[in-house]
Amino acid sequence: MKLSTKGRYGLRAFIDLAVYGEEGPVSLTSIAARQEISLNYLEQLMAKLRKAGLVESIRGVNGGYRLARPAEEISVGAVLRALEGDLKPVECAGIDAGKESHCTGSGTCVSRIVWKRINDSINNTVDSIFIGELVRESKNINIT
Repeated sequence: MKLSTKGRYGLRAFIDLAVYGEEGPVSLTSIAARQEISLNYLEQLMAKLRKAGLVESIRGVNGGYRLARPAEEISVGAVLRALEGDLKPVECAGIDAGKESHCTGSGTCVSRIVWKRINDSINNTVDSIFIGELVRESKNINIT
């Protein structure tokens, strides 16, 4: 599975927001500058994260963005799915019970076992890493 720039930049921006948002709302301008992401692109990413209920926007002079829940409760998987959609490496009826398959050999295909294990591994990994852990790590190595 290869993540697009939405997933890569969005996760970086989300971690930045979590790190700098402990004191209050964070402006997109400051995130864009620290992460070297265009402001227009960052606005699109934050719109997806807001729609998913992961961030909130605060209006006003001291406004900006903040996490909608504590960083310890938000998994990397939740962030990536909000930005990328499904994280499956391949479309396969063997992975998705009940989904119509466009694969002619799906009923007898043994390789679906491979795709299912890869899918499960990816999801288990990103769902077991929480933003709070990454915030603590970023403070230890002083990145973001």
